[in-house]
Amino acid sequence: MVTPPQAPRWENWARTAAATPAALARPADVDELARTVADAAALGRRVRAVGAGHSFTAAAVTDGVQLSLDALDAIERVERRPDGTALVTVGAGIRLAALNGALAALGLGLRNLGDIDKQSIAGAISTGTHGTGVRLGGLATQVVGVRVVTATGEVVEASAAQRPDLFELARLGLGAAGVLAAVTLEVVPAFLLDAREEPWPLDEVLERLDGADGLVEGNDHFEFYWFPHTRRALTKRNNRATEGPGLSPVRAWVDDELLSNGVFELTNRLTTVLPATTRRINAVAARSLSARRYVAPAPRVFASPRRVRFREMEYAVPRAALPDVLEQVDRWVDASGERISFPVEVRFAAADDLWLSTAHGRETAYVAVHQYWRQPYLRYFSAVEEIMARVDGRPHWGKLHWLGAERLAELYPRFADAQRVRAQADPDGVFDNPYLERVFGPRG
Repeated sequence: MVTPPQAPRWENWARTAAATPAALARPADVDELARTVADAAALGRRVRAVGAGHSFTAAAVTDGVQLSLDALDAIERVERRPDGTALVTVGAGIRLAALNGALAALGLGLRNLGDIDKQSIAGAISTGTHGTGVRLGGLATQVVGVRVVTATGEVVEASAAQRPDLFELARLGLGAAGVLAAVTLEVVPAFLLDAREEPWPLDEVLERLDGADGLVEGNDHFEFYWFPHTRRALTKRNNRATEGPGLSPVRAWVDDELLSNGVFELTNRLTTVLPATTRRINAVAARSLSARRYVAPAPRVFASPRRVRFREMEYAVPRAALPDVLEQVDRWVDASGERISFPVEVRFAAADDLWLSTAHGRETAYVAVHQYWRQPYLRYFSAVEEIMARVDGRPHWGKLHWLGAERLAELYPRFADAQRVRAQADPDGVFDNPYLERVFGPRG
């Protein structure tokens, strides 16, 4: 584990990038993007692409040329299949919310999404963004082709059949192999979700997780939020539906804007000033949650508005280890005297074979810890990271962690392959920065 001597001062990498003396380029198309990369490389300048600024790490920071892909945001091609699925090629800079809207207009949708839709598709897949669903993988598992600008400015197409090694690192590899210009996604017919949200005792949630009819296998998508200092959780079960009652605009505004954002911001400010109130406020919040059930298009169910600023660490652990991990976190919080006002988020994913996927080779539970941005977090996050290390937890690539290449190589069976392809694709380190050098290590 690589632990800094003091708390890193970034809230997210976008703030760090804003203070970095980098040249910002906004290429209008892939040809201009390729020329920009080639020119920067010829001048010995490093290049990093910037998405929507959702990551908490310094993955996109550079003192060279920072590329905005915002202009590369169009749907290029739709290839429909007889079974209703389709292959859709989109510009890498398109935001997930815009992509969802464009797909919906075509009667299509992504199989699974995370709970935020502000990221660019390039940033989301490159950092391993995922949703929840034990039979489903992260966003990168839905990518079947990429268009990449290499370190020399060459534009290449890659897929499982064409330059497969480059494809593996390009679709989930922090931009280490090149700059994504476009991605081809395998999408499905648009669908509705029956969303069911209920407060439960945490112990009952953990007891009913497993089994064919358990909360995880028994639902298309299941997640829960546990409130530290309590034994209460908010459960979310989302399943495909054909019809059902919608959520009234008033109820949606009260729940998602007034309570989840407005009131939550106020309670976090209060606990910042009066930490001793945290336990009581969490208990009140956990017990005051009301159940709701509604049917809506999948993107509206998956994504929620998040306006309260926070820092986040998330680890992927073997699913079977989840109850013990949460128990250890709970014991540490009680013993430490720390006051944690944000709930812990728990989600699930199927095993996959992507080289750098946090779910590589194992059915996975994701445990995300948060802290309000005005409150100290280093002690809490460091303790959680120690707990995750005991079960070979893998950190989310876009969220705070302090692991380096040596430990990551122990956690990922194909890590050496990723290092090899990085060295081949970018021998001069055009796409390097301190964060990538830390997580990938020196070039072989």
